[in-house]
Amino acid sequence: MHDITDLNGEGLPSNKSLIKATFVAFITGCILLVTIILPAEYGVDPTGLGHKLGLTQMSIASETKSVNITVQSEDLESVSVNDPVWKSTAPYRSDTMTLTLLPNQGAEIKAIMNKNENLVFNWEVKGGVAYFDMHGEALDAAGDEFTSYWEDDNETNARGAFIAPFDGMHGWYWQNKGSEPIEVHLSTSGFYKELYTP
Repeated sequence: MHDITDLNGEGLPSNKSLIKATFVAFITGCILLVTIILPAEYGVDPTGLGHKLGLTQMSIASETKSVNITVQSEDLESVSVNDPVWKSTAPYRSDTMTLTLLPNQGAEIKAIMNKNENLVFNWEVKGGVAYFDMHGEALDAAGDEFTSYWEDDNETNARGAFIAPFDGMHGWYWQNKGSEPIEVHLSTSGFYKELYTP
């Protein structure tokens, strides 16, 4: 219910009540800006209330500040989130291969890849489980010298992506540890020269 003393002669709010309402709205807006909007949108939390309410975790600005980095390593070229496109001179290709392994038999499938080329892979075992070792040999590797990337026992499938850390042959060795024959079905897509069985 309105106090009629706050109305002017035409039944509208008086200048005094309008100024009062504007001042209250301005103060309320400032409080919301400092306690809610700045912590949630920009990660700026002068009162500490935004952190207590979990609003600073919503901050897009604070996330992008931590993501805008460049990574350097010996095995990978400089990669920046500001330039997310990876370029290849090798043609894109897709392959599927199947191996049949008798009990205790092992076999390999490998891809010839240059450093930093990559592929996506998916393999599945039908009829049992297998031991596997995902590994690679450099072009100038001596004898049985190789680098193991992922090794596991009693697996029925695996999938993922792989970036070659050096020029060479990279792939999988599977061994049937069961008493019945198994089939290994491999699918690959990416940038590599050839997929073959040694």
